[in-house]
Parts: sequence; structure tokens; C-alpha cells
Amino acid sequence: LTLAVVLPQHNLTYPWAWPRVGPAVRLAAAAVNSRRDLLPGFTLGWVFGNSEDRHGVCSEMAAPLVAVDLRLAHQPAAFLGPGHWQLPLVTAGAEAHGFDDKSEEFGLTTRAGPSHRKLGELGVQLHRRFNWTRRALLVYWDERVDDRPYYFAAEGLYVQLPTLRNLTVMDVVFRDGGNFSFIIQEIKAKGR
Repeated sequence: LTLAVVLPQHNLTYPWAWPRVGPAVRLAAAAVNSRRDLLPGFTLGWVFGNSEDRHGVCSEMAAPLVAVDLRLAHQPAAFLGPGHWQLPLVTAGAEAHGFDDKSEEFGLTTRAGPSHRKLGELGVQLHRRFNWTRRALLVYWDERVDDRPYYFAAEGLYVQLPTLRNLTVMDVVFRDGGNFSFIIQEIKAKGR
């Protein structure tokens, strides 16, 4: 059985970079292979693919291409990092609220990191703790040209906060070069 590992190879700014995760992958494979009762008749091996672009950044373009190459060359049984094809996937990503739906496409996805739903649940707990019961205003940056990290982070709050009764949740999006005076007026008007 082959495990395909797609992670940043050198960039240690990522907690899931290969120099940090690689030793655990090696130890896990060795431990599994030392126990013949875990996968009788099989040996667990792994192949590695670098998810960094030429600048050393974990890339949403490079990672899927590497995953496809590994899939075609090695037919892995599972992925650590990005993956598809109805194969088990363990990832430090998949933070967005949509990955919570395990009924279809993401049923085999396991997060090894935080989710934006958990951020939303924290927001709910803060509202309960401080008795904030009427309104919540979410202000976030959204360029719509990148992977939209602020949009998806705000989504966890946007979905979870309405579970509090009688709470109105509104959002205000701003972009680079936006009218910050307008945003301040929106906060004054809607946030109270």
C-alpha cells in the first residue's frame, strides 16, 4: 500500500512542512510495517511530492498537480496533503465550513488542523460568556483573487453565530483601496 505525501518540502513557516512531518511519516510507516497484524499481506510505503511553488510557498496550483502526478505514477491508497479520487485524505488544510459535510465528497477527509467551524463555535461561546445577545458584525478583507482566507474564516462565524437566538449577524466586505470611512460608518450603524 502506498501513502502519497504532498507537503511543502523546505518552507518551515508551515507547521506541516516535510522536515517537521517527515519523521512522523517514517516512524508511522515503520511501526505499521513492524506489526504484521495491522495490514496482513501488505507493506506500507510512501512517496513524497513537493507542494511548494518556485518561491517556496505552499501553492494551490502546484499541490494538485503533484497529487495528480503521484496518483498516476504510484496509485496511492491514501493521501497526506491534498488529494481526491474517493481516497482517504489527511490534511492540515480544509478549514472552510464546506468541508464539514461528510455525506458526499469530503466523507474521507480528516483534518489535522483547525477548522473555521471551530472559530465560529468560539464566537458563539464568547457571545454567551459576555452576554452579547443582539448583533454581530463581521468585517473582513476579500480580494476574490486569492484563496480568500478571510472570507472562509468569517464564514465559520457567519454560519455558527445565528445558532444564538435573537442575534442578527451582518457582514461588511472591504477591499484594498476601499472606502474606509464607509466601513467605519457601517460599523457604527450596524454594530450597535
